[in-house]
Amino acid sequence: MHIDVGVQVYGLPTDHQFTSGDDLVAAFLEALAPEKSLQDGDIIVITSKVVAKCEGRVVTGAHDREDAIMGEAKRVVATKTHARGVTTIVETHTGLILAAAGIDASNTEPGTLVLLPVDPDHSARAIRERITVVTGINVGVVITDTLGRAWRLGVTDHAIGAAGITVLDDLTGKPDAFNRTLEMTVVAVADEIAAASELVRPKDSLTPFALIRGLAHLVTQEHGPGARAIVRPTEEDLFSLGTAESIALGKQQAVTDRRTVRNFEPEQVPSTVIDKAIQAAITAPAPHHSTPWRFLVLDAHDEQQQHRRIALLDAMAHTWQRDLHAEGKSENEVTKRIARGNILRTAPCVVIPFMDLAAGAHTYPEVDGRNDSERDMFLVAGGAAVENFLISISGQGYGSAWISSTLFCADTVRTQLSLPESFMPLGAIAIGVPATRSSERPSRTAQDFLID
Repeated sequence: MHIDVGVQVYGLPTDHQFTSGDDLVAAFLEALAPEKSLQDGDIIVITSKVVAKCEGRVVTGAHDREDAIMGEAKRVVATKTHARGVTTIVETHTGLILAAAGIDASNTEPGTLVLLPVDPDHSARAIRERITVVTGINVGVVITDTLGRAWRLGVTDHAIGAAGITVLDDLTGKPDAFNRTLEMTVVAVADEIAAASELVRPKDSLTPFALIRGLAHLVTQEHGPGARAIVRPTEEDLFSLGTAESIALGKQQAVTDRRTVRNFEPEQVPSTVIDKAIQAAITAPAPHHSTPWRFLVLDAHDEQQQHRRIALLDAMAHTWQRDLHAEGKSENEVTKRIARGNILRTAPCVVIPFMDLAAGAHTYPEVDGRNDSERDMFLVAGGAAVENFLISISGQGYGSAWISSTLFCADTVRTQLSLPESFMPLGAIAIGVPATRSSERPSRTAQDFLID
């Protein structure tokens, strides 16, 4: 069956200069007459600027614009520097996300700034109720503001306030023209109405009102949820921060988000993940402008590397057993101690970091332990590299556990791997996809670790 759908959109210009306390509804009805009269089911679209002016939301130009923006902002979402200055995109206290908090200096008296209405949905309801009292007619009301759009050039009007209309038309589960079931199809009809009205309200004209006819099926008896219902909840927003802000937050959280992971899925860790982690590790500070970092990668999915890993771990276990028995540990305790290193046998990948003292360490006369201090300095630098490595692994979505074992049998490690005496092993790092979610880190404060 063919259905004729016709929508009429009329711009309503006015010479009225809006100011605080004006009767907005009277001005609208004056702009409407005598060419047209209201009908039940009409939708009235009003630019937010005249609503704000009538509500006294105007500040003088002497008022700092950035201060005004921050006063309206709940949080800064993004900033963008360009040839004309800096654009600040914020979330307002009503949940809107838009540039400069919607503050505008266009189409207003010189030296003034117009803020958005405090509560656009409340404003829309009040206007609708007033129209009903004066005319006895049931209409829908949409208050609009001009917004940019992600990934699209240009601006268009959006609904920031609404009353008496369906703002979202949920078509999910209904059949399309080919009788296929629509999935996740929710149409923002209030925004469509706002954009359509802009076609008859040019920016360079004094046309603050539009009348839309032919959409009576969208007009409701109740005020409805308002335009606030269109705003996507922050927890569902995949792009809740701008690029610069996301990078800044990532930098802040990278260190504290790292956790020790001891249970891994069996899947292989891509070599690119290890490469990026090593690249991060070697940005650590090192003594004497040296580059002493060295890394051995032992991937369980590479037969040769896995064979080398098991041989190394067997040799290390033999050394631990010998040393623990020499300390007088019981066989049961020795077994338990050795078992702690099993993560290095089962992890999909193990990386052993080293510091090569021959790559930069100075040698001093054997007096006052300066050579020991030189070695310790390189160990500290190696620890910084290991931490960088661990943070990078975490940032790429993988888990890791730093295991100290190679430090306790350095000679065995060097012998088994045929490495020179200058190579100082810095533990071993087990890496893989976490099999379980990490527990929350215990709360600690800087004050707990300050020396009085």
